[in-house]
Amino acid sequence: MNAPIIHGGGITAAAATFGGRVEDWLDLSTGINPNPVSLPEIPTRVWQRLPDRHLVETARYAARDHYRSGAILPLPVPGTQSVIQLLPRLPQPGRRVAILSPTYGEYARAFGAAGFAVDTVSDIDDIGPEHGLAVVVNPNNPDGRVYTAGRLEALHERLKANGGFLVVDEAFGDTSPETSLAPRAAALSNLIILRSFGKFFGLAGLRLGFAIARSDILARFEDWLGPWAVSGPALFLAGSLLNSDVSAILRSIAERQAALHAVLVDAGLTVAGGTPLFTLVVDGRAPGIYTTLCRNHILVRRFDYAPDWLRFGLAPDAADDARLAAALRSFDR
Repeated sequence: MNAPIIHGGGITAAAATFGGRVEDWLDLSTGINPNPVSLPEIPTRVWQRLPDRHLVETARYAARDHYRSGAILPLPVPGTQSVIQLLPRLPQPGRRVAILSPTYGEYARAFGAAGFAVDTVSDIDDIGPEHGLAVVVNPNNPDGRVYTAGRLEALHERLKANGGFLVVDEAFGDTSPETSLAPRAAALSNLIILRSFGKFFGLAGLRLGFAIARSDILARFEDWLGPWAVSGPALFLAGSLLNSDVSAILRSIAERQAALHAVLVDAGLTVAGGTPLFTLVVDGRAPGIYTTLCRNHILVRRFDYAPDWLRFGLAPDAADDARLAAALRSFDR
């Protein structure tokens, strides 16, 4: 059995090791908007009933407009992780799977558990005719690497020529819509795009995402997930928030990113990559910095495969920026 992946957000475990109340920790270990949007009132009937079809349709049309997917109505799913578990059902058994790496570890784990040979590649030019499916996270987590739509389309055509599929994970795509393949998805028959709802809106606990692909692929996902896979409240919020003006969210995230970079640079740390929702730092002192921050009840993301990496998420406000800055100053260099 593949070992579980350690992700960000493990405040309970960190508090058990370093002390303090969970609610007093500052969690910078995830790439989630730290200032959740204001929620509209959810009618009682939405909580009371199984999700009605009109809720699903409203969410799908709102997602189509927000993600600019044209003729494709994105499929609501209970978090994109749910679809990752289904992806091994798509390629023919015996075909190899390519994952542009390093990246989100659950892809390799899901395909490995399903018995596929997984190639972790460093560039899309390393993906060949032997691959029945390839995964590209764009923008990438954790380094923020971005591939142009043109290169991804060319990769799609190479894979399609040999019956293969291209999966593009755009979980962090809301802050850079110009990088998205969604507007071209209707013309790319072997493409599956995954979008996260909770990261951008600051509602990760809602467990909501969307899949964008041709209708027969989406129908298979819907069948595999079963009825009522997404809750009524989640669908209602998607229908409301995806139709809203998100310019204030984008400004807030940009302001928080600028403040984080100022703290990191002032602490003498090197910004090596990232997206507006997180920043990657590369530093040989990373293990000591991580421990110092934990002792100050601040959690960041570390990586077992790259011990000199730390990923910093956004702090909610200036007071928490100052808290992070003070903790970094306390590090014994």
